[in-house]
Amino acid sequence: MKATSWPAKRLSSWGQALTVYRDPRVLAILFLGFAEGLPLALTGATLNVWLTEEGVSRTNIGLFALVTMPYALKFLWAPLIDRMRLPVMTRLFGRRRGWALTAQAALIAALLGLGTTDPGQDLWWTALCAVLVAFCSASQDIVVDAYRVEVLEEHQQAAGAAVLVLGYRFGLMAAGAGALFIAEAYGWRTAYEAMAVLVLVGMATILLCREPKEPPPNAREKLIAEWLARRPHLSGRNAVVLAWLYGAVVAPFVQFMERRAWMVILAFIASYKLGEVLAGQMSSTFYISLGFTKSEIATVSKLFGLWATIAGGLVGGLLVGKVGVLRGLLIGGILQMVSNLGYVLLAWTGHDVSILAVTVVVDNVCGGIATAAFVAYLSGLCNVAYTATQYALLSSFYKLGGDLFGASSGWLAERMDWISFFLLSMAGAVPALCLLVWLMGLHRREQQESAVPAQ
Repeated sequence: MKATSWPAKRLSSWGQALTVYRDPRVLAILFLGFAEGLPLALTGATLNVWLTEEGVSRTNIGLFALVTMPYALKFLWAPLIDRMRLPVMTRLFGRRRGWALTAQAALIAALLGLGTTDPGQDLWWTALCAVLVAFCSASQDIVVDAYRVEVLEEHQQAAGAAVLVLGYRFGLMAAGAGALFIAEAYGWRTAYEAMAVLVLVGMATILLCREPKEPPPNAREKLIAEWLARRPHLSGRNAVVLAWLYGAVVAPFVQFMERRAWMVILAFIASYKLGEVLAGQMSSTFYISLGFTKSEIATVSKLFGLWATIAGGLVGGLLVGKVGVLRGLLIGGILQMVSNLGYVLLAWTGHDVSILAVTVVVDNVCGGIATAAFVAYLSGLCNVAYTATQYALLSSFYKLGGDLFGASSGWLAERMDWISFFLLSMAGAVPALCLLVWLMGLHRREQQESAVPAQ
């Protein structure tokens, strides 16, 4: 299996690329993207504002990046969600939809619990509830990401990635600007209760969508079944358990590791967003340190910035459809690195709402382009027989790199001035771009090899 053998079909015209967005399956991804994006800010930027108001130190706020570790470790339980059937929910709604509804119901309960905590008095309890929210959210992501890859056609994957980013940002806006406005008027508990109600948007979408067809057993799983059949001492329940474990746990990873340069691919995935994560983890604290109010942050950073992200995500989807995944990744990676100069400008000018708006617009447009290309890349790497497990593995590597790097952001911010901190965040993007250039060279060599007829 070649390292770059994801679906990367280029569309012949910009008009054809736009037509894909009208498909009902692509539109459904918009609402599922909302469901994925909603919980993230509630354990990230929005929670950081709450922690800052309660007087929590920058170091501890930086360490709160670790509460989202379930996003990085979700590949550990993804095989269960990929293959295990829930007794009642699977029978009523199907394999994917049953798991999605179960995860979303648990997410509602976890958000209600987080809203009842008091970070100023018991920070550990707040952290525990935030971890539970992240776990339920990560479980939802496993199902939604698998559903998206399975239900869309090959030529729809880039558009699906762009619409996912769009819906994701709507979710972030609701959990960012919406939660901040509600918290300022009614308090943090009411804000988190309102966010729990919005989880119903994802549940309604799942109920209205159809269950994707299950892929037939592949050749690798047939071989293990034949191997077990030749060993009578492993027959019966033992054979069923062993075959299930192989198909659910072993086969997805073995199939991925058959790719050329698979370790380089994982390293690239883990590092592609490092610069953006380092800057983003401390952005709310940075804004508050400059004297911006919650309303200003909500209006400019969340609401006004949303439309910039929408534009960036849609442009990213069109860009990938026209120039291909790798070139889209390169363009997006360079843009998101350069966009951090906006933070440098804001740190130099101080409290200036107009400069904040420019910073947010540039950052969100560039980030939207990069994210659309990145999601399309991850989606194309998945084998349809192991969609949930492989996508969880790939996105976990991305999240793991971000968590480990982001956890040091508060420590660095306390020991550096803001200008130096954001310049350092730009340098964090360089390793991934170097790996990407290498992968692009490998892809060209593979194309040349495939073009040479066998002797």
